[in-house]
Amino acid sequence: IVHAGEKPYCCNECGKHFSHINSLNDHTRVHTGEKPYCCNECGKQFSQMINLKIHTRVHTGEKPYCCKHCGKQFSQMINLKNHTRVHTGEKPYCCNECGKQFSQMISLNLQRHTRIHTGEKPYCCKECGKQFSRVNNLNDHTRVHTGEKPYFCNECGKQFSQMSSLQTHTRIHTGEKPYCCNECGKQFSHMNSLKDHTRIHTGENLHHASSSVFITYVLHIELFTIYYTHLIRKELFTIYIISHNKS
Repeated sequence: IVHAGEKPYCCNECGKHFSHINSLNDHTRVHTGEKPYCCNECGKQFSQMINLKIHTRVHTGEKPYCCKHCGKQFSQMINLKNHTRVHTGEKPYCCNECGKQFSQMISLNLQRHTRIHTGEKPYCCKECGKQFSRVNNLNDHTRVHTGEKPYFCNECGKQFSQMSSLQTHTRIHTGEKPYCCNECGKQFSHMNSLKDHTRIHTGENLHHASSSVFITYVLHIELFTIYYTHLIRKELFTIYIISHNKS
């Protein structure tokens, strides 16, 4: 008889304790690598029966866990828990560097975010050696080398290497302008266009822009002057030759 809280079964490899012998047996497979449970559909093997049961839902389509807020269904309880935070707004995972909070630890959110602070870029391009902090960015980058353009516009057939480029392009056809100026309400189809526009209100870089325009204007005037001075000299020379021949 095992009493509450008692863990009499100990792993010889790492010293971890368990309250049931079955739990210890399952655990030891972490060290031995044994995977005695096999999927009849695809042959994938698992060290624990529970993992096999969860996996079989990939084939059966079973989704026994349902969100009480929106009715969306999930094959795993952990996925349901992560999803419910969309409704509750709960963000239990916090970045130790800047305090930013996230709803998920794994996947992605917090793990990806910490690379901003660490500078870690674990994904490397085999062609040119460029490194990336996200595997999605690496996948997008490799198309520079392969020339692959898997995303195409349903309206005109133009192809793109990145989904974001296709989404931006489709606004030409739809007329969508999702970026709106908070000051005057003017809308734009591109974020860069909105950023350029906001400088009208903030005055940011206007002096620099004005200087650039002025310099361009002066250069045009100088070129204009040189060109017409050349024409006038040429005309005067022609008149001189004609007058000289007559005399």
